[in-house]
Amino acid sequence: MPRLGTINIHASLLPKYRGPAPIQWAIINGESETGITTMLMDKGVDTGDILLSQKEPIFPEDTAAALHDRLSVCGADLLVKTLQGYASENIKSIPQDHSKATYAPLLKKQDGHIRWQKPADELDTFIRGMTPWPGAFTFHNKNRLKILKAAVITENLTQPAGTILKTFPDELCVATTRGVLSILEIQGPSGKRLPIADFLRGYQLPAGTLLK
Repeated sequence: MPRLGTINIHASLLPKYRGPAPIQWAIINGESETGITTMLMDKGVDTGDILLSQKEPIFPEDTAAALHDRLSVCGADLLVKTLQGYASENIKSIPQDHSKATYAPLLKKQDGHIRWQKPADELDTFIRGMTPWPGAFTFHNKNRLKILKAAVITENLTQPAGTILKTFPDELCVATTRGVLSILEIQGPSGKRLPIADFLRGYQLPAGTLLK
C-alpha cells in the first residue's frame, strides 16, 4: 500500500458535484464558480478527506471544453502543491461535510436533447455545458441539428416553445417559455460546424417551423 495514502484530484469544489461530470453540470446549473480539489481516496466516490482546493470562475461564455482546459492547468499546479505539502506534513486533511454533497451524474448522448419548454437562459447554460460532449441538439423533421453556440434575447412571446420566429434571413431565433434563444453556430446534416448565416444559405428553416 502507498505509505502516505492515495491522492486523487477532482474538477469541483467538493463536496459539491461529486461524480463523473462535474464540469458540465456546474455550467448547466448556472454556477458562477467551480474549482479543483485534491483529496485522499477512500471507498466512496469522491468522498475522501480534502487536502487542497482552488476556486475558478465560470464566465458567461464558457463551454465545458473551455472550462475543462482552464481547470486542467489549475489542477496540475494544485497537484504539485498537494504532493509537496502533504509529503512534508504541511497539509492536513479535512473531512468533507457530507450533508452538503451534490452529485454530477454521467452524461449520455440522449441527454443533449434540447427541451424548448425551458427558459432561454437555462437553455443557454445547457448548450454550453453540453459542448463538446454529448452536444446539445434538436430535430427539424428527421434531421438532427446540433446547437453549438447561442445567445439569450429577453422578449415576451405568445408563440409555442420551439417555434422559429420571423427575423432577418441570416438569423435563427427560437421561442422558449421565457425569452428567445438566438442560434449563433450550428451543425446540420452535413456534419460541418457553421455560423448561422452560412448554415441558412443552404438549409431552409422558415418562420413558424416547430423544432422538437
